[in-house]
Amino acid sequence: MNNIIKRPISSLGFQFVADEYIPKGKDEYYLRNLQNRSGLTYRKLTAAEIQTLIANNNFSENWNKVEVSDPFNVSLISNCKFYGWVRIGRLEAVFLEFHDVRLPVGIYNSSIISCDIGDNAVINNVNYLSHYIIGNEVIITNVNELEVSDHSKFGNGIIKQGEKETVRIWLELCNENAGRSILPFNGIMPGDAWLWTRHRDDDVLMEKLKIFTEKRFDNQRGYYGKIGDRTVIKNTRIVKDAWIGTDAYIKGANKLKNLTINSSAEVPTQIGEGCELVNGIVGFGCRIFYGVKAVRFVLASHSQLKYGARLINSYLGDNSTISCCEVLNSLIFPAHEQHHNNSFLCAAMVMGQSNMAAGATIGSNHNSRGADGELIAGRGFWPGLCVSLKHNSKFASFTLIAKGDFPAELNIPIPFSLISNDVSRDQLLIMPGYWFMYNLYALARNAGKYDSRDKRVDKTQNLEYDFLAPDSVNEMFTALDIMKKASAKSKKKKGEIVVEGMENSSRKVVLVKVDEATRIFKDLIAYYGISELIVFIERDRINSFEELVKRIGKFVRKDWINMGGQLIPRPDVDELIKSIHNGKITDWNQVHDFYREQGMLYASQKLQHAIASLFEITGITSSKFTKKAFKQLLQKAMITREWMVENIYESRAKDYESEFRKMVYESEKEMEKVIGKLKDNSFILQQQEELKSFRKRTESIANKFKL
Repeated sequence: MNNIIKRPISSLGFQFVADEYIPKGKDEYYLRNLQNRSGLTYRKLTAAEIQTLIANNNFSENWNKVEVSDPFNVSLISNCKFYGWVRIGRLEAVFLEFHDVRLPVGIYNSSIISCDIGDNAVINNVNYLSHYIIGNEVIITNVNELEVSDHSKFGNGIIKQGEKETVRIWLELCNENAGRSILPFNGIMPGDAWLWTRHRDDDVLMEKLKIFTEKRFDNQRGYYGKIGDRTVIKNTRIVKDAWIGTDAYIKGANKLKNLTINSSAEVPTQIGEGCELVNGIVGFGCRIFYGVKAVRFVLASHSQLKYGARLINSYLGDNSTISCCEVLNSLIFPAHEQHHNNSFLCAAMVMGQSNMAAGATIGSNHNSRGADGELIAGRGFWPGLCVSLKHNSKFASFTLIAKGDFPAELNIPIPFSLISNDVSRDQLLIMPGYWFMYNLYALARNAGKYDSRDKRVDKTQNLEYDFLAPDSVNEMFTALDIMKKASAKSKKKKGEIVVEGMENSSRKVVLVKVDEATRIFKDLIAYYGISELIVFIERDRINSFEELVKRIGKFVRKDWINMGGQLIPRPDVDELIKSIHNGKITDWNQVHDFYREQGMLYASQKLQHAIASLFEITGITSSKFTKKAFKQLLQKAMITREWMVENIYESRAKDYESEFRKMVYESEKEMEKVIGKLKDNSFILQQQEELKSFRKRTESIANKFKL
C-alpha cells in the first residue's frame, strides 16, 4: 500500500526539515539563507499588490510569506499558487530570448513552494517547483516537477543525519562485484578514481579516502537545490535533487535526479531530449543528448554522451565521447572515443587516448565462476571491428587488436603492437611496433588531435598525449628484453619466434617482424632522449657542451604510473600514499595539490627519464658522453626524425595509391574533391615544417657547442 500522508494545507511549504535535525538556535531556513547569496533586499507585499495578485488568479495560504524585491511589477504574475516562504527578485516588463524562444519575464501558471527566485526570471508552466534557489534571468518553462528533498546529496557519495549506510551511493568501477567501489564527489579527478580503485589491500588508505570525501561535505539536512544564473530548462519532465550551475541548457529531458551539473558562462553544459540521469556528477562543458541513460556515474569535463549511450557505474574522463554504446563498471581516463551501436565496454580500466570500434565487445568476463573479471589497457588502446576479448586481460600502451574472437585471456606487455588471431594456424600473432611500420600518420596525428581537443579549464592534472613518454618508453625497454630472449631461444630451435605467458592457452603465440621492431624501438628511445635534451638546452639557454655535461647529472630510469592520464614516477606515488597514511595529507585538496606539483615537476622528471633512457639504450655512460658522441646522437636523431616524417607521408599516401581505395571515384580529380589533395594535407605539411625546424635546432646546437 502506498504511504500517502494527509496534513493541513497551511503547513505546505513549511517543516522542510524535521525539528530533530535543526541545530539549536537555528530555524529551518538557516541553510537556505546561507545558500542565497543574491544580495537582494526583500519586502512584504502591499495590500494593493495582494489584491492585484488575487485578481490575476493567484493564490497563497499566507500572502505575508511572499516577499519581493524592487522594482516589482505585480502584473507579471498570474495563475500561480504559492506555499511556504517564497522570495521573488526584481520583475520588469521585458522578455527573455534564447534559441528563438521568447518569453515574458514573470511567473505564470505554476505552483511554487518555498523558493527564492532571482531577478527577471521566467517561471512558466512549472507544475511543481519546490525548495530551489533560482538565479537571475533563468528560464524554466514546461516542467512537470522540479523539487528537492531535505536529504539531497546532489550526486555525492555521502549520507545525511538519520540515514542508514545502505543509502550511500558507491560507484562500482573496474569490477562488477563491487570490490573496487569508490565514492563519487563533485570535483573528483581521474587520478582520484585510480588511487581509490587500486591498492585495495591497503585498508588504511581506503578508510582515509572515504574520510577525505566525507570531509568535503556536512551531513546537515535542509540544503536547497540551486539553479544558476541564465540557466534554461524547458520541456522537461522531472528534475529532483539537482544542483545546476550557471548558463546550463536543459531541454526535453525525461528525468534528472540526484545530480550536480557543473556549468558556467565560459564552459556551459547542455542536456537534451529523452535523457535520464540519476546519481551522478556532470563536469563543466559536457554535452548529453538524445536518449542517454546514465546511472551512478561521473562524467568529467568537456565530455559527451549521445545517441542512446548507456553509462552505468562508470567514470568517463575529460574530453571523451560515448555514443550509441554501453559502458558498465569502467574507469576510463581522458580522451576516450567510443561510437557505434554495438560497442560494449564492461569491467575495465582504460588509460585514455583510446578508441572502441563498432562491434567491439570488451565484456566477456563471465568465464570464471563469478562476475569478477577485469581488463586493464594502457594509453592508446584500440580494439578493432568486432573484437571480442576475455577477462582478465591486460595490454601495454598503444595496442591495436585486429578483428576477431579471441578465445582466451591475454597479457600483452609489448607496446605499439598489432594483435591478431590466426584462426587457420590456430595461433596468436603479435607484431611489435606495428604503428611505426604501417600507420605512423595516425599515431602522430592523434597526439596532436588529443592536445588540441583538451578544452579543460581546470588542468590540475597534467595530461601526457605524446606517444613517446616515460610509460611507453619503459614498455619498449620491456619489449626489447622480451624479444631478445625469445629470439635467442627460438634460434636454438631454428623455428619461428615464440613467446610464452601472453595467452592463457596451449597454442603458439608468435612474434613477427622482431628484427625490424627491435631496430625501431632502439632508434625511437634514442630519439626520445635527444629530443628532450634539445628542449632542455633551449629552455635553460645552455651555451656549451661542458655546461650541458655539468647540468644533466646521473639518472636512473624509474618506473612510472599512469595516474588518471597524468604520468608520475612510482616513487612519488608511493610517497603520496605514505603521506596519506601518516597524516601529512588530510584531504582531497591536498591530493590535488600533489597533482599540480607533479605537473610542474613533469618536464624535469621526464628529462631525467629521457637522459637515463638515452644512456641505457646507447650504452653510453656519463664518462663516455663526449662531444663526438653527442654529435653522433644529434645526427642519429635527425635521421630518425626524417624517417618518421617520410613514414607519416607514406602511410597516408597509401590511401591515394590503393586501387581499392580509388575504385569508388570516377577520376583522380573527384577523389581529390572528396578527400582532398595529398600535397595539401595540413598535418603532413605541419610535420614537414617541424622537420625543418628540428634540423635548424640541431644545427644551431652543434654550432654553438662547436661539435
